[in-house]
Amino acid sequence: MILPLVFYGNPILRTKCIEIDISSRLEIDNLVKNMFETIIEVKGIGLAAPQIGKNIRLFIVKIPLLNNNIIHYYSEVFINAKIIKLKGKKYNFKEGCLSIPGIVECVKRKSEIIIEYYNKNWNKKKKILNGLFARVIQHEYDHIEGKLFIDYLSIKKKQIIVNKLSNFIK
Repeated sequence: MILPLVFYGNPILRTKCIEIDISSRLEIDNLVKNMFETIIEVKGIGLAAPQIGKNIRLFIVKIPLLNNNIIHYYSEVFINAKIIKLKGKKYNFKEGCLSIPGIVECVKRKSEIIIEYYNKNWNKKKKILNGLFARVIQHEYDHIEGKLFIDYLSIKKKQIIVNKLSNFIK
């Protein structure tokens, strides 16, 4: 089932999400399935629970990789994720967000992360990720912390975007 997206201006996007208890495993399994259907439909590479109106620490990624002219995907479910460490040099890269349509800006982020989380089978994982993987996961992780990519922009640039988004909301 395709889930409706939540857009800039909805307070849930600014809320720090709560941890998920394993007792809600069946509900989460169904939600994850629907989130992957949604991300495919909207042609995204990451989707966090707040973006579909859920105040829980859950996000998914489906990052395309080109290998021998064939597209493969790195798909992963992150439940109760915690970034343990940000490492490497900060670098600029253009980011957009399904909840902030039509806005793409350069954001500085660290090049490597260490993250702990539960996967879709509720197995605890700890991974070191870098490059695009680290960037996408930092972006989605920010969503469960109540942050948006525009928060990393200069005050002037952010104000211009907020003004544009205010018109979008109306």
